[in-house]
Amino acid sequence: MPSRNVRTLAAAASAACLALAAAGTALAAGHGAAAPAPKAVGSNWYAAAPYLMPLDNDPPDAGAVMDATGLKAFQLAFILAPNGGGCSPTWDGTSPVGSDTAVAGVISAIRAKGGDVSASVGGYGGTKLGQSCATPEATAAAYQQVVDKYGLKALDFDLEEPEYENAAAIHNEIGAAKILQQKNPGIYLSITTAGTADGTGWFGKQMLNEAKSQSFTPDNFSIMPFDGGFNGAASQTAALTNFNSLLRSTFGWDEATAYAHEGISQMNGRSDTGEYFTQADFQTVLDFATAHHMARFTNWSVNRDRQCSPPDNNGRTSGTCSSVPQGAYDFTKYSVKFAGATPPTTPPPTTPPGNGTCTAAAYSPGTVYVGGDKVSDNGHTWQAKWWTQGETPSTGGSGVWQDLGPC
Repeated sequence: MPSRNVRTLAAAASAACLALAAAGTALAAGHGAAAPAPKAVGSNWYAAAPYLMPLDNDPPDAGAVMDATGLKAFQLAFILAPNGGGCSPTWDGTSPVGSDTAVAGVISAIRAKGGDVSASVGGYGGTKLGQSCATPEATAAAYQQVVDKYGLKALDFDLEEPEYENAAAIHNEIGAAKILQQKNPGIYLSITTAGTADGTGWFGKQMLNEAKSQSFTPDNFSIMPFDGGFNGAASQTAALTNFNSLLRSTFGWDEATAYAHEGISQMNGRSDTGEYFTQADFQTVLDFATAHHMARFTNWSVNRDRQCSPPDNNGRTSGTCSSVPQGAYDFTKYSVKFAGATPPTTPPPTTPPGNGTCTAAAYSPGTVYVGGDKVSDNGHTWQAKWWTQGETPSTGGSGVWQDLGPC
């Protein structure tokens, strides 16, 4: 599970200002006004929506992300109970949903470009509504305020420690999800919990049993196979295989039915515990997910889907960059592919020799390059970090190439 500085909320005032700026006309809608009703997007987009913190961790402009990747949905995080106590929904534990204009503005901007959002409730830090509300009905009523405020067609329950160690809280959360499902026909609901090599741990298994006891079936149960001794795609796909067995044994499903209710939430780049998940790992997991017709493919987070500055920031985990070599929104593009769309071609193909602006020599597979050598390829200038031969410049692979940007 991610550490507080990466996946929970700092509630910085400057971040809220960034969100307002990205929203554009948010305040014009009026104090506490609801976001416009969403345009129709398919459930495939809710199933692929990566997490975005709209008020913290230096949120990128959502519209720019959509333009660069073709993405049509975001998973906005997180809805919590008020830090001071109570059973009313807030963003980050500090910003009441009832009087919100900042997040409403972000949602309006996304919908204006033909996209939509889901809201995620819970997460790693803060007090959850399932902990502070007395009953499933009261918990559901709090979440219904969020659904009504923003006209939501999708909701994610991120149930992890310490909340999922509280049986009463999990009873409230699962019960609330079931009530919301009944009161909002067609709403897309995902349940996200911790991943282990066994699929999920003891508390995750108790959560599945709680769902079974309440006869509740969401659109998917997703695990987060990171921060638990994972490293690379093979460890993740092994956990997904084991989680499939858990779903089968808990609910009596066959393998195909279990995969049709199974999802994954990854962490792009460096995890809190120093695990690494590269673009190549995401491709491998994407191939596994599509081959098994899995229900969901998401990641934490869009805020982190950019290269750190300085770029070789591999010594720490950040909430605002991935700590691995990459192009902007490389990891988000895998969500677009899972949704069944094709990301835009960025950058455009290299201009024929003599007609472009690249000054470095074109990359040659047979040439030996050493640290500091520069080449041009696919409209960008690249610099080698160490000796290499035969590895086409990209932000993946061994990480030998650094993208210096468009020519």
